[in-house]
Amino acid sequence: MAAGGPARVSHSVCMVSDFFYPNMGGVESHVYQLSQCLIERGHKVLVVTHAYGRRKGVRYLTSGLKVYYLPLKVMYNQSTATTLFHSLPLLRDIFVRERVTVVHAHSSFSAMAHDALFHAKTMGLRTVFTDHSLFGFADVSSVLTNKLLTVSLCDTNHIICVSYTSKENTVLRAALDPRIVSVIPNAVDPTDFTPDPSKRDDGTITIVVVSRLVYRKGIDLLSGIIPELCQKYPELHFLVGGEGPKRIVLEEVRERYQLHDRVRLLGALEHQDVRNVLVQGHIFLNTSLTEAFCMAIVEAASCGLQVVSTKVGGIPEVLPENLIILCEPSVKSLCDGLEKAIAQLRSGTLPSPETVHNKVKTFYTWRNVAERTEKVYDRVANEVVLPMDERLDRLMSHCGPVTGYIFALFAVLNFLFLAFLRWMTPDSIIDVAIDATGPKGAWTKQCFGGKKGGVKEELPSS
Repeated sequence: MAAGGPARVSHSVCMVSDFFYPNMGGVESHVYQLSQCLIERGHKVLVVTHAYGRRKGVRYLTSGLKVYYLPLKVMYNQSTATTLFHSLPLLRDIFVRERVTVVHAHSSFSAMAHDALFHAKTMGLRTVFTDHSLFGFADVSSVLTNKLLTVSLCDTNHIICVSYTSKENTVLRAALDPRIVSVIPNAVDPTDFTPDPSKRDDGTITIVVVSRLVYRKGIDLLSGIIPELCQKYPELHFLVGGEGPKRIVLEEVRERYQLHDRVRLLGALEHQDVRNVLVQGHIFLNTSLTEAFCMAIVEAASCGLQVVSTKVGGIPEVLPENLIILCEPSVKSLCDGLEKAIAQLRSGTLPSPETVHNKVKTFYTWRNVAERTEKVYDRVANEVVLPMDERLDRLMSHCGPVTGYIFALFAVLNFLFLAFLRWMTPDSIIDVAIDATGPKGAWTKQCFGGKKGGVKEELPSS
């Protein structure tokens, strides 16, 4: 229990997602920061993800956060392949060993997250899902993903979205009751993203882009913006951090217009290096075609940069109007927005970076996110877990005559497989894992009786 805090129920939470450190991104950062703040509030938290290269087995991060890197095969874009049943023995063993009470899955793109929800419901555990993305309704990929989401969430206890736009999108895609969907935004650690007080004006204007270089992030728009503005403003430079298949497009633009000295492509960035890149610029540009929240613009604003962004998804909800210039997702509109920011910068009408930072650091904090997530856990802890017959009825009535019956069959097979595993290895003979989370030194005392040493703490950047 947090020292001096009010009495509260302590939960044993298992965060599950294919996306976690050492991979970098918004979901990875969200899972890590939320876990740390929940541990600070007195809860037991562990993370389950797939193996990354040689990183397999169990690792411990800051505050004793235990991470299980499972040896599951990656299929596409860091998401595991799934047959639905192959992950049950591993996940069941973890849930029992760690005495998990709440399974919290993250990201619609994560196959492991959907597997964990399915197995947790079969085991009678409470389930929570956080959706970090927006999807369409027309293309084949969206239709299939939305159908999977409908199946996965129809009997999930509670769903969290990171913006009101995201909530509306998820409710429509998965045909959910809005009353079981909450909005809890992302956050930023303001101590990690501060302005550089030693920065000097050398007469140049630097536009910073930090993003995965993929189609969804609007890199094709960026490739049209760069030559147009560089021709118009000789003092303008672009600093681009990130990696992806669209990098070749930016390299071609740089080569065609001979902009090697004005467009720097930094490649993939470690999260701890992002701040050092941001503070080199004056304006932050986001060209995303779809976003549920967009952590990058909050981090940039926290570093004191003027933000110019596309007006898509949940982005208009993130920052107040005086801290962001919103544009349509087109080259012309974004160029107009950037020119407006350049004019403000030249005239000195923009607020100082320190003023912007002091405003932004009050908007989103991980402790607030953890408090609100804790209320969701308290709510689902008091809910009744659906028995198997009601769960089958929910699947068949909610998911359509074909999909519903198919997944109802899967649920029955999953239940029988679980019964077989419990017969082979009863829950009672599975060793209970030592709780590694909690106040500093507590997990060392548990493991080694107060002796010095213990498991080496491994930071996300390692």
